[in-house]
Amino acid sequence: MTRIEFQNEERSVEPKTDLPLDGVSAQPGTNGDTDISLLDAYSQAVIRAAELVSPAVVKIEVSKSRNGNREQAGSGSGFIISPDGLLLTNSHVVHGAERIGVVLNDGRRPDAHLLGEDPDTDLAVLRIYAPNLAVAPLGESKNVRVGQVAIAIGNPYGFDCTVTAGVVSAMGRSFRAQSGRLMDNIIQTDAALNPGNSGGPLVNSRGEVIGVNTAVILPAQGLCFAIAIDTAKYVTGWLVKDGKIRRSYIGVAGQDVKVHRRVVRYYNLAVDSGLLVVSVESQSPAAATGLREGDVIVGFNDQPINGVDALHKRLLEETIGKPAVLTVIRHTEKLSLTIVPAESRS
Repeated sequence: MTRIEFQNEERSVEPKTDLPLDGVSAQPGTNGDTDISLLDAYSQAVIRAAELVSPAVVKIEVSKSRNGNREQAGSGSGFIISPDGLLLTNSHVVHGAERIGVVLNDGRRPDAHLLGEDPDTDLAVLRIYAPNLAVAPLGESKNVRVGQVAIAIGNPYGFDCTVTAGVVSAMGRSFRAQSGRLMDNIIQTDAALNPGNSGGPLVNSRGEVIGVNTAVILPAQGLCFAIAIDTAKYVTGWLVKDGKIRRSYIGVAGQDVKVHRRVVRYYNLAVDSGLLVVSVESQSPAAATGLREGDVIVGFNDQPINGVDALHKRLLEETIGKPAVLTVIRHTEKLSLTIVPAESRS
């Protein structure tokens, strides 16, 4: 049992008989009343935000077939972002589902279907068909500051429309999606999340969505993560338009590796590590350009590449079909290879 001791400061004061027994002055304007009013303001902010956003939060139920029998595979959360029924959630909530059911805040169960998903950012967009839908207002994650109030709304373990509150613990975290690709600009919060919260909104004190709750670190306490709403807006637009996010690829499998010090110094490289090519896919852009197993990629279009994640960040839609220059270390030789990335098939 831990013992906590409080050190009292001794002062010489005149005794007063009009102080309340608990030692807190009941006169207005005192510190006691200030603490109470601040707590009340915080409570009111959480209440207002929850009342504004909760009607737009939905429960998502997914089912898959196993041995020929359809069974419920899990559940998650989502929130409505447009009056015509666009709904945002996590990719991992609906991925591979044969049937997706949506339960609205008022108990309705409208028809729903998947418009598109992007496992690399763990986002998915559904369309539901129902009148008089409440819509969650979207904020801007670029304006979020560490320490501000963060409110999570969702359906953990099936408990409908559960509200938890905390603060934004950090901005700009990186988190690896289930696809293996690194997600950037992740919001860290200590607002409690549990299984079933995935896909629900993270909201500021004005009731604006600033993130999409996505993951927790189970052994830890207070380490919860949300995809920034600015990222979600961008991905949502492409999912509604094309049903997927277009990215490029070059067709190599690799791993991060250190580059020898002498090579770094001799060629004045901007990085001391790179991507070691372990294998080259046949009939891929990498094969066409002459990339070999054992080569170390250290640059892409004059941008330093220090590993797999750095290359992934460069292989975006705008590089599809456009010549690019790979900077490669082959044994002790530095090469510049022209490559034309193709559109990823995944």
